[in-house]
Amino acid sequence: MRRVSAVLAVCAALMQAPAIAESPADPLSWLGRMATAGQRLNYSGTFIYQSGKNFETSRIAHMSDANGEHERLEVLDGSPREVIRSNSEVRCVLPDQKTVIVDRPGTRRAFPSRLPVAFGGLAENYRIRKGNVGRVAGLDAQQIILEPKDDLRFGYQLWAELQSGLLLKARTVDDRGEIVEQFTFSDVRIGGEIGSDAFRPRITKSSDWRIVHANGVEVRKEESGWVLNAPLAGFSLVSVMRRPLGRDRGEALHMVYSDGLASISVFIEPNDGARVELGPFASGAINIYKRVVGPHLVTALGEAPLRSVQRLGDAIEPVTR
Repeated sequence: MRRVSAVLAVCAALMQAPAIAESPADPLSWLGRMATAGQRLNYSGTFIYQSGKNFETSRIAHMSDANGEHERLEVLDGSPREVIRSNSEVRCVLPDQKTVIVDRPGTRRAFPSRLPVAFGGLAENYRIRKGNVGRVAGLDAQQIILEPKDDLRFGYQLWAELQSGLLLKARTVDDRGEIVEQFTFSDVRIGGEIGSDAFRPRITKSSDWRIVHANGVEVRKEESGWVLNAPLAGFSLVSVMRRPLGRDRGEALHMVYSDGLASISVFIEPNDGARVELGPFASGAINIYKRVVGPHLVTALGEAPLRSVQRLGDAIEPVTR
């Protein structure tokens, strides 16, 4: 009898649930909803990251209130790791290295806040359309498909929860349609209050831990001292920072080029003569290219096709006066 009563109660609750909010017809409006939802909503859940044959499970809690934006992400597989963000500060805790890295949020945020609020000329580089409505983590989700117009960027398939617009699943595909990487919520709770305990560190640090302050200093783009001698179609310079390398190694110049969705970082640092693997290689979904330019080591990396990363890495040169 109790089981029947419980089922009836669940059915009644479902019947009284609010109707699904009217969804926009324009796929660009959907992208806007995803970007806003990822930063302004309260949510918590577990998602799975896939890259090739590698899988990783993470737990996330996110809250936006009068005091700003707060987030804690904990990797549940392998060695323990956590990333705690409070407004403009991010702390990445790596217990195996007994290291805490303190930085500021970059232009590329973590899932599900992977979309920028401003899309600029995104439609110039991608064909954007609505796909089907499917199910992700037990919730109805609208699929949005971004197909690249050239071979310089990957394609994207995004699934947004119908009522809130929160990104529930994000898939990156190459020119053969094969998955480069994928994020998928396996369970998620959207809205409601999230207790402060959800954002407290779980890893206990001791006095012998190393604190690395990676916070960079912003540099005006025209004062970077470096320039692309052959621009990469659709990509433009969005930020330049000088970052400390630590241990008396000086600093690195960090330049970020983006097409509004994909981004490629270029790091320029002193070449200290240490043995470094030059040329192209990959690390999971990230393609990397290294070359030596005079007394500098140039490293280009990003979630973009190798041809784009290498072309940008080869095109960066010091400004001649």
